[in-house]
Parts: sequence; C-alpha cells; structure tokens
Amino acid sequence: MTGNTRILLVEDDAGIATVIVSALEAEGYQVDRCAAIAARDELLAKNSYAAMLTDVMLEDGDGLSALGRVRQSYPALPIIVLSAQNTLDTAVRASENEAFEYFPKPFDLDELVRAVRQAAGVGADAVVGEQAGDGMPLVGRSVAMQDVFRMIARVLRNDLTVLVTGESGTGKELVAEAIHQLGHRKTGPFVAVNAAAIPHDLIESELFGHERGAFTGAATQAIGKFEQANGGTLFLDEIGDMPVEAQTRLLRALQSGRIRRVGGRQDVAIDVRIVTATNRDLAPMIAAGTFREDLYYRLAVVPIELPPLRERREDIGMLATHFMAQAAEEGLPRRGLTEEAIAGLAKLPWRGNVRELRNLVFRLAIMSREDVIDADVVSDIVARGGAFEWSREGSGDGADLTAPVQDWLTQTNPPDGAWHRMATAAFEKPLFEEVLLRTGGNQLRAAAVLGINRNTLRKRLTDLGINAEQFTTRG
Repeated sequence: MTGNTRILLVEDDAGIATVIVSALEAEGYQVDRCAAIAARDELLAKNSYAAMLTDVMLEDGDGLSALGRVRQSYPALPIIVLSAQNTLDTAVRASENEAFEYFPKPFDLDELVRAVRQAAGVGADAVVGEQAGDGMPLVGRSVAMQDVFRMIARVLRNDLTVLVTGESGTGKELVAEAIHQLGHRKTGPFVAVNAAAIPHDLIESELFGHERGAFTGAATQAIGKFEQANGGTLFLDEIGDMPVEAQTRLLRALQSGRIRRVGGRQDVAIDVRIVTATNRDLAPMIAAGTFREDLYYRLAVVPIELPPLRERREDIGMLATHFMAQAAEEGLPRRGLTEEAIAGLAKLPWRGNVRELRNLVFRLAIMSREDVIDADVVSDIVARGGAFEWSREGSGDGADLTAPVQDWLTQTNPPDGAWHRMATAAFEKPLFEEVLLRTGGNQLRAAAVLGINRNTLRKRLTDLGINAEQFTTRG
C-alpha cells in the first residue's frame, strides 16, 4: 500500500469502533479514532487523512450537521457516513454533504473496507443532493429499503433516466416524487402519467400534444405531458403497457430532446427528467417484441427495484405506526398498536404490499373501539373483512364468515327479510372493501369488476357505510 494510509474514524460506539479499527488495520491502514465533533476537528487540524468515517449521532451533536465546515476546510477529503438513523432523509443529507458513501447500520464490514479502499484511492467524487424535508413518505429500516434510499440519493443532482420496478402497491410513484422533490428540478413541475389508463389511440396525443384539426375532435391545440413537465420531471407509470408505436416516438424524444405534436410540422425542444415505472417483467416482453429493447436501455440507465412488503417484514411496525399517525392527521381517531398486534400484521402475506397495509391500518383506526389496538382486535377486524388473507392464513375453513349466518338461523321469529339483509351486509361489505382495495379506490373500475352499475355501487357504499376515499392511494 502506497500513499497516505491514515484514516479518521469518528464513532461513539466503542464496540463498533473496535471492529472497524481492527478491520482497517488488518488492511494496512493507520486509524485515529474519536467520539465527538470537537475531537474530530482537532485531529483534522493536526493530521492529513486519506478518508474519514463518521457516525451521525455523536457525543456532542449531529455529525451530519457539522460536516459543512469539514467540507469547506477539506474539500478533497472523502467522507463515509455511518448511521443507525436509517431514513431517506439521512441518506439525502449524507449526499448533500458530498459523502463518498453512506452505510446504514448494521453494515457489511467487507463492503465498508472496500469503500474505504476506494475512497482513499480516488478522493472525493460524490453526487450531491438537496436538503430533504421531514416526514418523507418512504420509510423503512430494512437492508432492501436502505439500498433504495442510497440509489435515490445518488441520482438527485443528475438527469439520468430512472426505471423503478416492483409489484403494485410498493410505492413506485413515491420514489419518483422523492427524486423530483429532493433533486435539482424540485422548483419545476412534477407530471405523472399512467400509461395503462390511457386508450392506445390517445396516448401519443396525451404525451406529445396535438395541433388543431389533427384528428376528429381536435378542435383546439393541446399541450402534451412532455411540454407540461418542461423544466421538471415527467413520471411515466406502467410503462410496460405503452403500445409499441408510442414507444417509438418516446425513444425518439429521449434521443433528440425534442417532441412533435400530433399533426404538427415543427419540433419542440424539451427539458425534462424522465422517471418510469412498471410492475411487469419487461424481459419476456422484449423477447416477444412487445417492448423495444433499445427503449429499455434508454429508460433503465439507473434501475431501482422496490422490494415487496413480505420481503421487508421488519419494516411493517414502522410503516403501521406511520400510517396510524397519517390517519390521525386526516381526522380519523388516534390509535396505537401493541407489539403483539404488529407481530400479527407481520405474519400476513401482504399481496397488496404497502398500499394494502395502509388501507388496513386506516380500517383499524375506523373500526376499532380501543385507543391501543391489540392482536385480538386486529385479528377480529381482519377476519370480519379487513383483509381476506388473514382468514386464509388462519383457520382456512371459512368459519369466521359462516358463523354469523349460523347464529341468525337459530332465531325463531326473525322479521321478514331480516336474514337476507343481515347476510347481505355481512358478505357484501367485505366484498366491496376488497374490490376497492384491489382497484385502489377507483369506483368505475370496482363497479366493472363487480359487474354492477357505478351508481348502484355508490348507493351500496353509502348504505354500507363504506368510505371509498380511504382506499385511494398512490403506487
């Protein structure tokens, strides 16, 4: 090993510091260790370091907040941030302070040593992001979500195209919004388009606009989403559902930085960052010729894959608490969850991912009579229609649904029509809630799934006391 081999470690946890020092010394580095900001500044003034590793929460303050003057005094010093505060905000703040790398705790020691080796060899070369605000909607302490946060932080100060993949309900639009709101285009517009929701014969007009008389019904000129997003970010959701013809025009726009309205003769220059998302596997679509391979490589310069909730179950408690607070902010009763209740939630299959969890938490806030909800209350509400998965993962014999009917049939003199009304209420309400859950609160789509008129659906929702708005979420 040649050159400067001196490393500064700023870490107030003696156990973690010992492990890091041992690993780095085994690699041939000389490590100075301190536990406070003041001591850090003294060591920096006395010695020259190849790299610095720093925790966020130190004995005498916030290590990240104090990095500004380090960066001013030592602009070429590579800084690696370590933190147990594993949030998107922390990752972005690390990026803002030009951190060479950010490692959430617990971290892989081999990866940390590798990062130190790279930092000491190449000097500071990090992407800088803007200051993040509090209350970011993307939350999670799992390793998978920390990887997502790190990827977001790395693309904030550039305009590389980003492809967000993941199952429905994992929060793909939230990633796009975070990239926009925390990035250098945050003062520009954020325009979202769902390719699956636009008829194929109208998608080009929707994206690129059209001139008057371009087609039947085009009575005036219309500005498309690309022009509306000029100076900001255009989010193209469900990109896998875009027809091939529109894919060709999209590819041309990405290559040239110009678009042409339908029926137009002149190109229009655009200045837009593109973020796309899909819950479909594009590889077989490319093989089948239904998705252009060259477009895929244009869109997936930076791929970000969102994990399904069942692969990040350690985040369920944090997410549930977050949604409970969100429910209270929206005027629902303020509730809490016991550890047993959270443990019960963590056992569900979560086919609807974070969106399903959010809807269930809101449902618990509405239906529970307890300020602190325990596991019994959760299982009871879920079994009565909160989420069909609980019953399937539980007894599996449908007893929770049929028991009320058996009770009613034992009544000797029920009023005329009572059995039908009670049975309808018992089965129709959870059915409607499940359909609304799966359609994201889209009443038109829910009515189609149920095979009824939209007005009929609205009336039944009112009769059953179902608030459809609580199921409306973003992907």
